[in-house]
Amino acid sequence: MKQTIAASLIDGRTVGTSEVYENIDPSTGRSLGNVSRAGAEQVDEAVATARTAQRSWRTTTPEHRADLLCRLADLVDAQAEELARLESEDSGKPLSQARNDARVCARYFRFYGRAIDSYYGLSIPLRPDLHVYTRREPHGVTGHIIAWNYPLQLFARRVAPALATGNSAVVKPADETPRTALAVARLAIEAGLPPGVLNVVTGLGSEAGAALASHPGIDHLGFVGSTRVGSLVAAAAAERVAPVTLELGGKSAHVVFADADVEKAARTAAQAILQNAGQTCSAGSRVLVHESVHAEVVERIAAHFAKVTIGPGTTDPDLGPLVSRKQQERVRGYVEGVDSGEIVFGGTVAAPAGIAEGAFFTPTLIDGVDPAAPIAQEEVFGPVLTTMPFATEEEAVALANGTDYALLGAVWTTDLSRAHRVAAEIEAGQVYVNTYGAGGGVELPFGGSRKSGYGREKGVEALDSCTATKTVVVQL
Repeated sequence: MKQTIAASLIDGRTVGTSEVYENIDPSTGRSLGNVSRAGAEQVDEAVATARTAQRSWRTTTPEHRADLLCRLADLVDAQAEELARLESEDSGKPLSQARNDARVCARYFRFYGRAIDSYYGLSIPLRPDLHVYTRREPHGVTGHIIAWNYPLQLFARRVAPALATGNSAVVKPADETPRTALAVARLAIEAGLPPGVLNVVTGLGSEAGAALASHPGIDHLGFVGSTRVGSLVAAAAAERVAPVTLELGGKSAHVVFADADVEKAARTAAQAILQNAGQTCSAGSRVLVHESVHAEVVERIAAHFAKVTIGPGTTDPDLGPLVSRKQQERVRGYVEGVDSGEIVFGGTVAAPAGIAEGAFFTPTLIDGVDPAAPIAQEEVFGPVLTTMPFATEEEAVALANGTDYALLGAVWTTDLSRAHRVAAEIEAGQVYVNTYGAGGGVELPFGGSRKSGYGREKGVEALDSCTATKTVVVQL
């Protein structure tokens, strides 16, 4: 499966270009090979191919689509170790986390393969002389622009429900992490998926991504990435009035009350920000703690950070590198720009022994940050936690809701009434109580509002977003 050039896969064929760029291993700074820079011409070809393939794909039975998706899930499971290695090399994430991503990738295809068998329209009893029913119909050709932080999971999360409902797909993987998307697309063909139903276009976001976002042949567009780029994608789609699902950034908060299990809350908050080096839209990057247990929680988080091992992703440390030196500089800029609060732990570029060119950064804990400061308001996308105290429940809710994002939240308390009350008041697409899932399972609807985007992915709701409702009224 390993290759020196990652090139687009269109209609089941490898389509390269004369222009390429290097795929850099963030653990070492060395090249993993070249990536083909597709542009408007290759996107046109992929969309046209997907349109032709979709005409017959949409008429296949749900049972047939289900069988193919479950077969693909089996192949992903069989190739999980190789996929995990590619994922770890491309993104820098620890190998055990990459293995989990491969497992979840398979789970998406299996979940939607099974779900489509029981996905029906409705009969509406309007009047005795009318037979009224709804049909769920595929949009047609769907476009998917995915981020670099969870390439395997995001690929499956977008593609599986789209294919299950009879759409075809054109995927633009992230510039930095193209190889697993291509690998899974090849496995899809091996599983029996007709060529052209699933196409992958490699290249730069400003070229291939922009061409896909603005393409008039895309009937529905999904984007996972930054709020800034998401707004550009939405604007491009709006020009042709195409529906869009956006899963963007987050600045999610853990709200820890005095009666909480403070050790579990501290341990979970530390583990969540260490996952994928904090490069998770749903990372709980703010910890809001009642003033009576604030010092204890800060001390416990720092103690967890002190035990963290740092190294190349393929060595399976607790914390791998950031995805690039550019991202490393971004995180360092946020930390060095802090003018309120105290850096309790970390705050520096990390350089494991013998690795001078990696994009590493220490786990960082900053206490007492001004809630209005950029590091408390903006998505850092690194292993950086900020903590701040609160005195009352009302203050805690105000702090939790006090950013432009609304993706996730967590409430830590043993008071069941308070748990439900605060969960209802936190503005987010998902709220956890006494646990934290950083996006949760395949079955759980996921998405946010405000600058965190709109629409829902995952769970059965994803099938709704991949289809349009047609109402049929028959006079009897």
